[in-house]
This record gives sequence, structure tokens and C-alpha cells, in this order.
Amino acid sequence: MTYTPKFIVDECDAIAPYLPVSYGTEYGSEIGRATRIAVFALKARTLLYAASPLHNPSNDQAKWVAAAEACKYILDNASNWGLKLSAYGSLWGHDAFFNQELIFGLGRGESNAFEMANYPVGVENGSSGNCPTQSLIDQYEYQDNGETFGHRYPSSIDLNAVNPYDGLDPRFALTIVKNGDEWPSNGAQKKVIETFAGGFNAAPKYGATPTGYYLRKYVDGSCVTTADNQTSRRHTWILFRLGEFYLDYAEAVFNATGSANDATYGMTANEAINVLRKRSDIKMPLFTEDGSEWVERYERERLVELAFENHRFWDVRRWKKGAQYFKAIQVANISSDLMLTRSTVTRQWDEKFNFYPIPQSEMKKNPNLTQNQGW
Repeated sequence: MTYTPKFIVDECDAIAPYLPVSYGTEYGSEIGRATRIAVFALKARTLLYAASPLHNPSNDQAKWVAAAEACKYILDNASNWGLKLSAYGSLWGHDAFFNQELIFGLGRGESNAFEMANYPVGVENGSSGNCPTQSLIDQYEYQDNGETFGHRYPSSIDLNAVNPYDGLDPRFALTIVKNGDEWPSNGAQKKVIETFAGGFNAAPKYGATPTGYYLRKYVDGSCVTTADNQTSRRHTWILFRLGEFYLDYAEAVFNATGSANDATYGMTANEAINVLRKRSDIKMPLFTEDGSEWVERYERERLVELAFENHRFWDVRRWKKGAQYFKAIQVANISSDLMLTRSTVTRQWDEKFNFYPIPQSEMKKNPNLTQNQGW
């Protein structure tokens, strides 16, 4: 299958001039509709995907250039459009729909269904939901020198003797619920989470986390999910936000120029990433790498910054790195005496998984279609 973005890009170029930058000043103020900025964002992400190895096996530099220019257009005009980076923890929550970093989000009315799905087992009406893996936790860096969790603690950890989470990237605590955290944050249900074997929120309780962790990002801890006196909050699911395009630009310009320190487009790849890492609530060691070391660190940074925002599934496929990232994952096992060890969960991966199969019903409708390879 060949991915050609021309139709999407042409549609975006044709539609953009007819859409407002914001609906806030339009008659009726019909917020929630796609804006001109959202169309530019779709165009930029489309061009990034088209330039990626899965769709650009010959590594045509012109495709990376097009992606870099589309991303740079968003960054250059962000201030004029009223966009600016926000605190990381403000990207979700009751009022996130009006966050100035948000380009396009899916707003939903008041509910606590997501909290019921993702509160830990042991919290009333909690069902565990999305449980982050140790493989993810291992990617978070320490604030003192940028060393990763997995590198500093590659083997078993005595949690009685050391707090391995101390000094981690602040995005860790905003994304993950770990053993010992007080969660959820509402006064009616707040408790110390126990993910050690036999703990209140751990195995052998049915449905308890199989990874040693629970999800915090997107989960509104102020929601009460008890049988009576429940409370609900609004939710906004991020589709496009400004922070993504600093990363998209960095990846595109690195591949377009061959260097993370090339200023051909006015801002280097490292400078773009460091804009995110220098945020007042993050303050992580800056990027200075280049070459293969830069690629490794960039992929880690993208995972951390965009965790649970529906990027990883597509990123790993467009990089053609499914065998590297998806075949085996690490989960944490915390014994009753608080020794943390890792175990490996092996998963099936086949290169055909880079694409979905075309439904047979569609093949019958159009005999010119050919099935994706492997299916």
C-alpha cells in the first residue's frame, strides 16, 4: 500500500481559507467545530506521516521538508492565533476545553464513566482500566542528569531502602499512579494506593493492575464514584495541541537537514524540543544530542510528552519499529515486602500489523483494490 497525502493536503488547503481561526467571535459561537488552525494541524501531521519510513521507504528528503515547513507555519503563527503552551497538568480536567494550548479537542459533558473505568480496583466502582507498563516508566528521565529510570534501576529495587521515583520528570507524577500515592484526590475516596502483592489495590483482587501501576492522566481525581453522592466532571480528549507540533517539527527538521543542530529553518530540532522541556512546571535537562543518540532520545521524549494521547499506536508503525517496541513489554511485580522486580510479557508482532486489512466487503465493491501485504 502506498500512502499518498495529496488528497488530504489539497482538501486542507482548499478548506482553510473558509474557516475562522476561532468560533468564539462568530455568530452563535459554535465552539467545538474544526477551525482553520485545526485544518493546518491535520495537514502538518499528514505530511509528517507521509515522510515517515513506513510511507517513505526511499527517504525522499522533499517529504521531510514539506512536513517541516507545515509544522513551522503553525509554530510561527501560534501567538497570533492565541495559542500558547500551558502547564502539563492543565491539559486535561474540567476546564481543559478552553486551554490555550488546545488546537482541537473532543469535548464531552459531565460524567464520571472514565473515572469508574480507570480508578484502581479497591476504589469503589473502580475497574483498573488502562494500566501503564514498567516499559513506559523506564523511559522517564531524572531531573538531575537526564538518566532514565530503567538505566538507573535496571534490576530489582528495594522500595524500603530507596524511592526510585524521586526526582523523575514531573510528567511522571502527572501521568502515573504508583504504589504509595494518595489517589483519587477527592476527600470521599482518597487513600494510599497499594499495588504490592496482597495490597488493597493489587492481586489477587480480580481485575487489579497486572503492571504495578494505574493511570492518572485524563482521570479527574475529584470525581466521586461511590454508590451514593457521586460527582461528575467535564472531559476533553486532545486531538491536536501546540506541544505536539514542536515535536513534529523537531522530527521533520532533523530528517530534512540530517542534524538536530541545523538552523536552516530558523529553529533547530533540539531548540524545538527544549521549548517543551524548559516549561516552568517541567524543567528537564536540555537536548544536545545528534545522530542516532538523538533519535533514541527523541522517541522517548515523544512517548513521555504525548502519553495516552493516541499517538504511540501510530508512531511506532510509521517508524516501522513494531518489533522493537511492541513484541515484549516489561511489567512491575512488587512483593509484599516491597521488592520491585520486572517480568516480561511477550506479544505477537507481524509486519503486516503496520496496516489494517481492507474489509472483504470493500474489495468486492471495487475490484481495483488490492489487499494490504500479509492479509
